[in-house]
Amino acid sequence: MSKFLSDHETRIWLIFCLILFIVLQSSFPGISQTTSVKAENVSTKTEPLSDSRLEPLRHVNSYFPFTPSASPEEWATRARQVRQRILVSLGLWPMPTQHPLEPIIHGRIVRGDYTVENVYFQSMPGFYVTGNLYRPVGKTEKLPGVICPHGHWSDGRFHEESNANMISLVAAGAEQYYEGGRSPLQARCVGLARMGCVVFHYDMLGYADSKQLSLDLVHRFAKQMREMNTPENWGLFSPRAETHAQSVMGLQTFNSIRALDFIISLPEVDPARIAVTGASGGGTQTMILCGIDSRPALSFPAVMPSTAMQGGCTCENACGLRVGTGNMEFAALFAPKPQGITAADDWTIELASKGFPELQTHYRILGAPDNVILLNRTDFQHNYNAVSRNAMYRLANKHFGLGLEEPIEEQDYQRLTEAQMSVWDSEHPAPDNSVDFERGLLRWWHEDSEAQLSAATPNDVDSWKLFQELYGIGLDVIIGRNLSEKRQFEWEPINIRQDNHTLVSTARLHNITESEVVPVMELKPVRNSDHIVIWLDRNGAAGLLDKAGVPIAPVQALLDKGTTVYGVDLFYQGEFLEDGKPITRTRQVEFKIGISSPRKMRVMRDAAAYTFGYNYSVFSQRVHDVLSLVGYLYEMGHQESRIDLVGLAGAGHWAAAALAQSKGKVHAAAIDSTRFRFSNVEDLFHPDFLPGGAKYGDLPGMIALTAPTPMWIAGEDSDSSRLAVQVYEAAGAGDRLHFSAATGDDIGQESVSWLLDQ
Repeated sequence: MSKFLSDHETRIWLIFCLILFIVLQSSFPGISQTTSVKAENVSTKTEPLSDSRLEPLRHVNSYFPFTPSASPEEWATRARQVRQRILVSLGLWPMPTQHPLEPIIHGRIVRGDYTVENVYFQSMPGFYVTGNLYRPVGKTEKLPGVICPHGHWSDGRFHEESNANMISLVAAGAEQYYEGGRSPLQARCVGLARMGCVVFHYDMLGYADSKQLSLDLVHRFAKQMREMNTPENWGLFSPRAETHAQSVMGLQTFNSIRALDFIISLPEVDPARIAVTGASGGGTQTMILCGIDSRPALSFPAVMPSTAMQGGCTCENACGLRVGTGNMEFAALFAPKPQGITAADDWTIELASKGFPELQTHYRILGAPDNVILLNRTDFQHNYNAVSRNAMYRLANKHFGLGLEEPIEEQDYQRLTEAQMSVWDSEHPAPDNSVDFERGLLRWWHEDSEAQLSAATPNDVDSWKLFQELYGIGLDVIIGRNLSEKRQFEWEPINIRQDNHTLVSTARLHNITESEVVPVMELKPVRNSDHIVIWLDRNGAAGLLDKAGVPIAPVQALLDKGTTVYGVDLFYQGEFLEDGKPITRTRQVEFKIGISSPRKMRVMRDAAAYTFGYNYSVFSQRVHDVLSLVGYLYEMGHQESRIDLVGLAGAGHWAAAALAQSKGKVHAAAIDSTRFRFSNVEDLFHPDFLPGGAKYGDLPGMIALTAPTPMWIAGEDSDSSRLAVQVYEAAGAGDRLHFSAATGDDIGQESVSWLLDQ
């Protein structure tokens, strides 16, 4: 044997000594050493982040394709999710209490084979639906009922075409009669009444007799008014209205539901033969109503369903409504029941090739291929003209079994004047339309919802499960994601090094399913346990470290016990920031005035729905990132590990929401809420603005949904989070909810001590 070792043998010997040294060190857990991480190792930057959320925001004029489900069973699940999205987004989950209608019907006018009457009734206390009721004369049997929302025609129900327009419309074949064609809205009602239907033609908010909320407010809102964003008596479009899921579209949809209640209440109407039909904005109401209410048997939304423009008015938009869905899917909710749609020279011009073929496939999968039709008349401008009405008449004749000889042709009629159609007169004075009325209406809506939600507060395990469904569905829609479904992930290592007893890694977690990326820092003790803590901080992953690059004391305490700690750059934290400065306002969609011309003026309108009706809020997206990391760790072999969640230093509200949506995949959590409340966010574009966030108990409601997960909470007490206390007790987990009075630096140390004891 040679006296001297070769170079190769020397390298092997040195490696052996290094390994032996590390093993000997790890054999003495009582020896605590501090990990130092240089600042350049905090960043995982190698190339720009490729994240779908950094692309331009979606908006009303984006592309909204519809993909049919593969089977009826798959569609049943999807349809339930879309209906829940509509109901929650429109503030109809739970449904407002159905106040007695107390209808007033007056001013009967006889027109030979039909009559017309003026109608108003209460939708909510003191809030009236107004319109005209058309009934056939001489019918004794039960009759089909039709409700007609009118859309954005000038003057609404009182609309009249000019003489000049009538000449061109008749010449083009769009209308047959100069007299009757002057009001395509009345013509539809008269035509249906003559066929033997009872028809209720009602006002959209702000039009004709529905003036309790003004036309400018409902359809042209542009600028926030500070006086309408007060803690107790707020107005429409304000941040407080939006965080309570209160919108013009929600009110208008509830009016449509009440219009159904009204027509079905009429003794001569057959509740099994109910139709809804409207065009443009009335088509939006037709789609939405028929998508969420099971009572209509026939739907005819004209010139509205499409994969293009989704409805440009504030009355057609609500926060959360079209995130991940769109009008073609709303129309699909009505399948397999009979439905007709129309296309014209407007945003529906490509409907025959984009949208309708998929809708046909959808109907075929559901076993009713002949129950959907398209009238493709793109030679006409935006309309509900005689040609379109005749298509609707044929559909009603067929599916309601009216037995009328076809083709069904309209006959001329004598139009009603505005004075004849008007609901309000000296004997029936118009109701309050003041600003105080608007505030009072929203207050009633809020208090009614609060009463229903409060009544759902559980007192035992069975009622706890019902609470989880009511509140849980609301939060599912508002946050937009939970961990009940598996996702595809990819872990991209960026950098790894060892500092004393800790492996320091940086990586990018790719959520392949949603095309998102989450920058992550992992601090892993060489002698590690199966305990994992995800640590959230307002500064992102950098919050694990102090200015010297050393783990902060509570994180070091976890490392000393063998706990692996993950820090995260949530959306618009850390790597997402070009200048490193926290964002103070989020992006806003520019609203384009006009339908089809790209040269139309672009303006900013302070209606939150134009942005958040199509895009998740930054708050929700940050919660998504937390869920991505939890889901990845759980799915990648850590089901038997213990995954805990910490949210301190301004991150408690993210942690609470993520925990509520983690579906049992987190063992315990420690948060500092800082007494945050979504209802107190006064800027629609603040990073913590969350549409609907205050609706279901605000932050304490989210905490309540985490039951029975063990939770340590600073910033709250049993009074401020009474709902959470009651829910935990009902779930048999009252001892798992721990309130702490700790402040300052004590919060971190006390929360970690509590976690390590669990």
